Amino acid sequence: MPDSRFHPRQGPFALGELAQQTGLFEVPDGIDPALSVQDALPLEQAGKGCLSFLDNRKYLPALETTSAEFCVISPDLADRVPEGTVALPTPHPYLAFAMISQALYPGTAPVSQVHATAVVGDDVVLGADLDIGAHVVIGARAEIGDGAVLGPNVSVGPGVVIGAGCRIDANASLETCILGQRVHVQSGARIGPGGFGFAPHPQRHVAVPQVGRVLIGNDCHIGANVCVARGSGHDTVIGNNVWIDNLVQIAHNVKIGDGSIIVAQVGIAGSSKLGQFVQVGGQAGVSGHVKVGNGVKIGALSGVMNDQPDGAVVLGQPAIPVRDFWRQLAAIRRLTTKKGTDR
Repeated sequence: MPDSRFHPRQGPFALGELAQQTGLFEVPDGIDPALSVQDALPLEQAGKGCLSFLDNRKYLPALETTSAEFCVISPDLADRVPEGTVALPTPHPYLAFAMISQALYPGTAPVSQVHATAVVGDDVVLGADLDIGAHVVIGARAEIGDGAVLGPNVSVGPGVVIGAGCRIDANASLETCILGQRVHVQSGARIGPGGFGFAPHPQRHVAVPQVGRVLIGNDCHIGANVCVARGSGHDTVIGNNVWIDNLVQIAHNVKIGDGSIIVAQVGIAGSSKLGQFVQVGGQAGVSGHVKVGNGVKIGALSGVMNDQPDGAVVLGQPAIPVRDFWRQLAAIRRLTTKKGTDR
């Protein structure tokens, strides 16, 4: 159950009101739209007044024993809800659950303040309704958009632009970057440090100045302890609505298209380009100067060393088409098996 000390709940909301807000389901005939939805919880925890969801047959046993009063659910599974639970069929159950959860748990409301310990440099442009926490440092000529939230100890370098509605969590640092609107940067992330650029030499390596920027679009999520290096001459560019999990490394000059999802501990080497709606599984790596097409799916632990066409699904080290990967694995198993018994 959510702890109210950390996750204050709003509401309750009328079922009909939530249906109208999400636009993803309708109140079934015979069900009072004024019924109260007090919480949104997993099937195992939900009870009277609670809404839950199901979009995966794997969790049908949990559905059968749930005490949830309401359940947003795939239409083909709606007849499996137990007695006492109202089925709310929708083609997007998890999305509906997410939107309802946001209404119930909108997060801590920003406080319009600039903390007394914050340090604000010369010629800084501060928008309206800002929440700037303790010991924040904002360098000269930076611009902070309306409604932005900067947590304790955030460092904003000179000239950095942070768009309206952004949230920068504690101990993050931003330099040489421009953020769009409603970007969430979690704790400890580093946006805009110099990339790993040097001219190798047998006796003494020489640094190459990293004179590009990091450009981040609207509605992006940058996880905790992510590092996004600025470009070396070109810019490092992250498109709109890109979701980056914790502990990801994005090198200089990388381009990531709209809607892409980068899972934890991924490393993307310099000057690689990822198309729109690419999915990269945990601990995968993408070599430098590789072009990954739109809609590509890269499996966990994979090493992508070559260009990938639109829609490819790859797995392995080096990454190959997923069907080839499983065929090769099956062949290896046959080679190491004699008459069905491992050697």
